[in-house]
Amino acid sequence: MADRDPEQDNLFKEIDEDLRQQKYADLWKKYGKFVIGAAVALVVGVASIKGWQAYDLNRKSEDSKLLASALKSIARDKPDTASGILAKLAQDGSSGYAVLARFNQAAILAKKGDGKAASGAYLALSDDSSIDEIMRDMALIMAALHGIESGDAVALSQKLTRLINGTNAWRHSAKELSALLAQKSGDKAKAQKLYKELSDDATAPSGIRTRAAEMTAILGG
Repeated sequence: MADRDPEQDNLFKEIDEDLRQQKYADLWKKYGKFVIGAAVALVVGVASIKGWQAYDLNRKSEDSKLLASALKSIARDKPDTASGILAKLAQDGSSGYAVLARFNQAAILAKKGDGKAASGAYLALSDDSSIDEIMRDMALIMAALHGIESGDAVALSQKLTRLINGTNAWRHSAKELSALLAQKSGDKAKAQKLYKELSDDATAPSGIRTRAAEMTAILGG
């Protein structure tokens, strides 16, 4: 049997790694738009519903009208008009309306494609102790989602740790995002570990388990 050429082996390894990275990129393209699109809808929908329940938004009819007007402008693809209304509401509105205005301000930034600014806006919400915990947790998920490409991967991963542990409702999404952040920062071992845990977790939503299984296979070679 002929001796193996070390240079040839290295070339094959590089090609194999490139192929795996391409698979990762293709998978992110496949799911990324769905996740981000769902996230924007989540802010306008779930955040508003939860906000209504938590903060009794009927206290001030004027604030209610302003928020409704901003949401209509967003739906009609008039982000600049919506931004002006939301800025006023975030500054002068009652606490519940101000929080929802800030969430939707961040959503507009995300819709415009400014992921870094959107992540920062969501992160500020997640760090605001005056906001209800469920809203803060959701804001952190959104901050991590939009910070994957341009945010501080290490800092975001550290913040997500508090959601991963225990029985937090966002724990599976937080772990998936932590794996993505680890992958982006070059920590393949951590990413592979987190994806494997998710793919084996019977309590995780089926979509997350499926994506995690695919990523485990890709990173595992």
